Amino acid sequence: MKSLAKRDIAADPTQRVYRCLEDVIGCKWSVSVLLALHDGVRRPGELVRHIPGLSTKVLNERLRKLGHYGLIEQHRYPEVPPRTEYTLTAFGQALLALVGQIRELDRGRQRDSRAIQSPAGTSSSSAAPSTKR
Repeated sequence: MKSLAKRDIAADPTQRVYRCLEDVIGCKWSVSVLLALHDGVRRPGELVRHIPGLSTKVLNERLRKLGHYGLIEQHRYPEVPPRTEYTLTAFGQALLALVGQIRELDRGRQRDSRAIQSPAGTSSSSAAPSTKR
């Protein structure tokens, strides 16, 4: 039954986009790689050095997944030693724009939350009366 569900998702373009969002936005490394590519970091070794805690193995998995979803393009140069670079596609840039909007939404929520938690002139210690006599 699961394989049938996977085929249905693969056949429906809307579901593919949702699956992509889940896989990419839900993975801290994928978003970090996309942001680094946006910042101009292009080569795998540079990406590993640029993103603290990212291993080569995880980077390779993420690059494969991001390429599979069409978010990045791989460019291989026939040099000795071989050189590979990655760039964002238009779809990858559009997804990063959404990530930016999500960040702004979160910043607004955090500002609102702080304003509700600590209104001007009130102290949290005076909120509850003392029960000692």
